[in-house]
Amino acid sequence: MLDQLVAHAVQLSSLPRLARIRQQPHEVQARLLRGLLGRAQGTEWGRRYGFSEKMTPAEFARRVPANTYEQLYPELEKVLRGQPDVLWPGRPQWFAKSSGTTNARSKFIPVTAEALYHCHYRAGRDMLALSTHLYPRERLLAGKTLSLGGAHAPNPFRPHEPASRVGDVSAVIMAQLPGWAERLRTPPLKLALLEEWEEKIERIARHALRQDVRVLAGVPTWMVVLLRRVVALAGADNITQVWPQLRLFLHGAVAFGPYRELFRQLIPDARMRYLEIYNASEGYFALQDEPEGEDLLLLLDHGIYYEFLPADQWAAPDPRPVPLAEVELHRPYALVISTNAGLWRYVVGDTVRFTSLAPYRVRITGRTKHFLNAFGEEVVIETAEAAVAAASHATGLLVRDFTAAPVWFTADSATSRGGHEWVIEFADAPVAPDLARFGAVLDATLCALNSDYAAKRHRSLALAPPRVRAVPGGTFEAWLAHQGKLGGQHKVPRLLNSREVLEAVLRAASVAARQA
Repeated sequence: MLDQLVAHAVQLSSLPRLARIRQQPHEVQARLLRGLLGRAQGTEWGRRYGFSEKMTPAEFARRVPANTYEQLYPELEKVLRGQPDVLWPGRPQWFAKSSGTTNARSKFIPVTAEALYHCHYRAGRDMLALSTHLYPRERLLAGKTLSLGGAHAPNPFRPHEPASRVGDVSAVIMAQLPGWAERLRTPPLKLALLEEWEEKIERIARHALRQDVRVLAGVPTWMVVLLRRVVALAGADNITQVWPQLRLFLHGAVAFGPYRELFRQLIPDARMRYLEIYNASEGYFALQDEPEGEDLLLLLDHGIYYEFLPADQWAAPDPRPVPLAEVELHRPYALVISTNAGLWRYVVGDTVRFTSLAPYRVRITGRTKHFLNAFGEEVVIETAEAAVAAASHATGLLVRDFTAAPVWFTADSATSRGGHEWVIEFADAPVAPDLARFGAVLDATLCALNSDYAAKRHRSLALAPPRVRAVPGGTFEAWLAHQGKLGGQHKVPRLLNSREVLEAVLRAASVAARQA
């Protein structure tokens, strides 16, 4: 069968490389850095810092400062405007536009040909190889992979160059897929790249009704919306009645734990499998290579050289990342990358912890600016999502989305305490006792997972019990739409030390309630 031949071909290409990543991580990374430095030595950036293939990792770290997006932006703007040979040889035409979760502005990340083919596409083939290797009997490639992504548009910095485009990284990838890969996926590009999100969901749902979908790929938040629409259009009870051969969901962008039960209801088939990918605008970083675990194998030969910034360095004026060989288990690190798209010692903003050093596997824990620490409680996204998942499981209340922020002390009360407010959109409106139970389990789980939180919650002396507020269905979608971030890889910040987002979500909830 043709699908089995394709599966065999991608396995022959990918599986030996993944074995080398596991067995020779430092050699792989050292060779990759030499290649990056040699390739970029003639660029403006390379001449500034004396790049060459002979430069050692220690010299590289000593000469080149760590950079945030804001610090690197003057150089990135030159690239956006078409100046050649600034950060990487040539003149990139494509740019991944992210929602700019580190600040209010959008971020524009160059997607060079090398980054596209040797990072994103290579990792995609690796995931394809792993999937077909892990589940050979399912014949995943005999049907279609339904991928849900964003859109792209002309580059606003080059209005007279139609070939230069910006968009969600998923749209950048789909728009340039090789022909053989395009034949494996659905919907067709004219639907996949539609800009108006509500029209896109409707038209993709109607098209997908007639397809043999065996794999899903996308962000859980938006995949739920699509699957529900498909089920409604088909007049079915669940998605297995529409796509009986559906067997795998490749998910990313948000933690899957809070969505797991929701997908079990939508896809009540014991043969359904779930694998996580870690793909961002800046690169494809990791993938789940062991189906029974939740850890992600760090991809070390995909055009990205890695360093890691310890938590005590996140706010330092001159941050000092450590190399891969010096990371420790279970400590929080921020990703620092140097890539074949010209990002040099770039602080991504995502945080991870290592769960294994042989091979190097990580779990995503959040972002350097997305956590709750208004009172010394140090709640990170990984812990928050685990607590929400535990509360959902204990109460049967299925969570669609949530955000949390501090409740500040009030000056007019001697007994005032700080706390957290959690705004949660459930699949169905909860009754008061269930909502109270949800809050209690959420609180207890946070105490069990986080000693700092538990200490502040002891006898409610420093932190009051969490306030949990249910909002109407469609609230978070309405907030995203108002921000111009509907669809694609856009998502609501889970945790912030300010109430700006939470208050805006509550305003959206008021509008949704009036319209109900």
